[in-house]
Amino acid sequence: MPWFVWLLAAAVLGAAEFFTLTLVLGLLSGAALVTAMVAGVGVGAPGQAVAFAVAAAAGLVIVRPVALRQMTQQPLIREGSDALVGRRAEVMQEVTATHGLIKLSGEEWSARALDESLVIPVGTLVDVMEIEGATAIVYPRELLP
Repeated sequence: MPWFVWLLAAAVLGAAEFFTLTLVLGLLSGAALVTAMVAGVGVGAPGQAVAFAVAAAAGLVIVRPVALRQMTQQPLIREGSDALVGRRAEVMQEVTATHGLIKLSGEEWSARALDESLVIPVGTLVDVMEIEGATAIVYPRELLP
């Protein structure tokens, strides 16, 4: 097959990938591009078929699983209230299982204790374990007396 036919196939497969987002057609498009280069060098039809099969198999077996794994991972940068989880805060008003107030990143936040049996006194350093709405769920950094 002439090289421009492979190039046309690559373009069609690439356009189809744009609409399906499966990563399969895009990898087959890449394999067609590799085969177009092989055909352009002058390799015959059996060599082109082997080049297409090898490139497609490599893409589908090696590249696709890695790409899918990367797409499903959480981003490293946390934004908004998610970025506050794990930060240190200072208790401004006694924190219990139902209410309290902490200073977190220079702002006052309502808070409750993660452990419902704890009463965390003023001035204690706490870690933010999670954020529920506008309330920080906290746990003391050190054991309470």
